[in-house]
Amino acid sequence: MLSPRQPFDASLLHEAGLNLQAVFDVAALPEEVAAALERAAPGHGRRQLILLGHGGRRLWQAVQAAGLDSDHPIDDFTIASVGRWFAAVCPGRDFHLLYPGDAPVGLQQLGQLAGWHHPSPFMVGVRQQWGSWYAYRAALLADSDFPPTPPLQEASPCASCAPRVCIEACPAGALAGGRFDLAACVAWRRLPASPCRHTCLARLACPVGREHRYEPAQIRHTYAQSLAAIEAYY
Repeated sequence: MLSPRQPFDASLLHEAGLNLQAVFDVAALPEEVAAALERAAPGHGRRQLILLGHGGRRLWQAVQAAGLDSDHPIDDFTIASVGRWFAAVCPGRDFHLLYPGDAPVGLQQLGQLAGWHHPSPFMVGVRQQWGSWYAYRAALLADSDFPPTPPLQEASPCASCAPRVCIEACPAGALAGGRFDLAACVAWRRLPASPCRHTCLARLACPVGREHRYEPAQIRHTYAQSLAAIEAYY
């Protein structure tokens, strides 16, 4: 007789603003995903993969309340919160954090497995409830035995969005050709007076989940980090 699975207590995660969770049995993952995990953490031997994210503003508010003096306050807050949660719900067991970290983890691929991710014209995942105002915050391999999470079954909101206002809102025209023009987007963002240096006008124009839009300070923080990565690359 199989032992019952351990209940998934997400209360501490919700308090931290990590209100999206998905649990996968490693043995049941698609072969290419399992192989990628093995490359990222050779010989890990852990039974489950846990994907955590946030939707809306709560995580940023918790990060601000924590008052972290850090270049990467969201990541640092997430790492600390995940550590506290796992120690509370799985005492004596361990986990291996893949993300945040240097391991190459296909977060959008995992999001598709969880039913979280639908592609948008502006290259940010979009969902019925949250629009594009959600993000992947942690991926960990864990010595846990939680019930696997059934994937969400929901259609892409873009499929029924006739106006496609995001395409018209992009001043770089990066969405106009039916395929995202990364070079046009990057060139426009790098202009000193560009209105897109610390935001995305196409994303702001999307009507889906607008009530969950990040606070201006979080938007600026997020896009400042991506712009810094762009400038470092170029």
